[in-house]
Amino acid sequence: DLGGDSIMSIQLVGRARRAGLELSVRDIFEHRTVAALADVVTEVAGTVAEEPGAGIGEVPLTPIAHWLLRRGADVDGFNMSVVLQTPAALRLDTLTRSLQTLLDHHDALRARLTSGPERRLETGAPGTVDAAPLVRHVRATGQGGRHLDEPALNALVRAESESARDRLDLDRGTVVQAVWFDRGTDTPGLLLLLVHHLVVDGVSWRILVPDLAEAHEAIAAGRTPELQPTGTSLRRWAQRLTEEAAEPAWVADAAWWQETLRKADRGLGRRALDPARDTTAAAGHISLTLPVGVTEAVLTRVPAAFNAEVNDVLLTAFTLAWEQWRGETGLLLDLEGHGREEHLVRGADLSRTVGWFTNLYPVRLETGATDLADAFAGGRSAGDILKRIKEQLRAVPDKGMGYGLVRHLNPATAEGFEGLRDPQVAFNYLGRFATTAAGQDADWTPLIGIDSVAGDPPHLPLAHALELTARTHDGPQGSQFVASWTWAGGILDEDEVRELADLWFRALEALVAHAENPESGGLTPSDVSLSSITQDEIEAFEDELGDLFDDMPDDEEPAANDDVHAPEDEEEARK
Repeated sequence: DLGGDSIMSIQLVGRARRAGLELSVRDIFEHRTVAALADVVTEVAGTVAEEPGAGIGEVPLTPIAHWLLRRGADVDGFNMSVVLQTPAALRLDTLTRSLQTLLDHHDALRARLTSGPERRLETGAPGTVDAAPLVRHVRATGQGGRHLDEPALNALVRAESESARDRLDLDRGTVVQAVWFDRGTDTPGLLLLLVHHLVVDGVSWRILVPDLAEAHEAIAAGRTPELQPTGTSLRRWAQRLTEEAAEPAWVADAAWWQETLRKADRGLGRRALDPARDTTAAAGHISLTLPVGVTEAVLTRVPAAFNAEVNDVLLTAFTLAWEQWRGETGLLLDLEGHGREEHLVRGADLSRTVGWFTNLYPVRLETGATDLADAFAGGRSAGDILKRIKEQLRAVPDKGMGYGLVRHLNPATAEGFEGLRDPQVAFNYLGRFATTAAGQDADWTPLIGIDSVAGDPPHLPLAHALELTARTHDGPQGSQFVASWTWAGGILDEDEVRELADLWFRALEALVAHAENPESGGLTPSDVSLSSITQDEIEAFEDELGDLFDDMPDDEEPAANDDVHAPEDEEEARK
């Protein structure tokens, strides 16, 4: 089953295009096996190539960049980072040249933020940013060259990562820092890559890390690196979004988004969010993990049973937990999507483009359940709720892309959002990351166990009273789900957040238990082409079909891959 994880689907699309095959993320979600995709895949023909240098120059701010700058503080240290295992034989000059290759290849890594009332990003030409000052070499050994123990290594990484964060400077165009922790010639080292979030997102790491490894391999072998082309530039994408914001179709959706925000929840915790008091320095943090067996079911069996995405499962469980925790119906939250919706720009290919493409948009979710106890027990209610949440997410226009356009890029529609409260809660699933444990034979792979990397700058105001960021680590022992919770310490207590976190994991386990029932799962209205069919009609048909197959001799049952055509007439199809 290939569907369910949108970020993995983006990677698959990129690999297919490099092999000369054209398909979209939507194709992968709708045709979830290789056999089904074979019927829709075509040869690459529709990508519009850019002229060399088209990504250089002024870049209009995207909606997510406007959202960041609207927080009203110095955002120089707002970053994303990764710690990689490096080869034991790594040399400083080779690492520096490898990083230079990345800087010259990816426009966003050469960006600076202009000053003045109309702020813009500005990307320089290849060669305008020198990698040497951005690389720091740190001896990560004790007296006599002994290896540092884990607490000492974590403390060193923490100190160096905070210093690297403080060296970021948007005005000067310093958006990348690399710190090599050299553990000796016979031991794999560590590389901290810290990049300003304004120019990188979760998908970007899936581009940068393999490119860095490829560049190093070539340079170490005495060859000139030849990285894969980057596709559509961040500059062209941002320009097109600015143009799109004035289109009537997006403008018409502004009322939908405003109505969504009007359905605000009652206040969370002890008081409202205060940017003067609720900063990163005053925030609480916990990180919790889900067992491997449960994680793998959440990523595969549950989405497959309901023709759903991983996010549908995660958000169903979160809404269940929230309603149980709060004792009330419904939840308004900010949801992050990858934002690489290529259909907005004709011929766009963003599978190899580095930048911050995230779209952030409000969603109202409700379980509609009268029996939460049955849902937490893995009963029928669990499946019913998953179907409802899935349909509520499918009802969001264009996967939320229009919200940022009318909220941040169109002054005429932006006025309609004044006075509306933003959601108090945010959810973001970053997808799956291949990881390894320190010392294993997996160079240029993100390390687990190094959890002391610096986060956002201490003075940065929190955007939400509560945020949940989740990811999956695909490591030697299997896939493990990691949930990172951040909250305003003046609004919520750790015990309260842990209670919600426990309910969320319990809800995920309940969905897994429910999916093990052979009668669970099924389609929802968004899965079929009949625009007016209801969930009740679908389930009635599924029941009748099941009864028909039960009564049919085994040798007459249709095979799973039989070609079945629905009638073109809607009424006939209903029959």
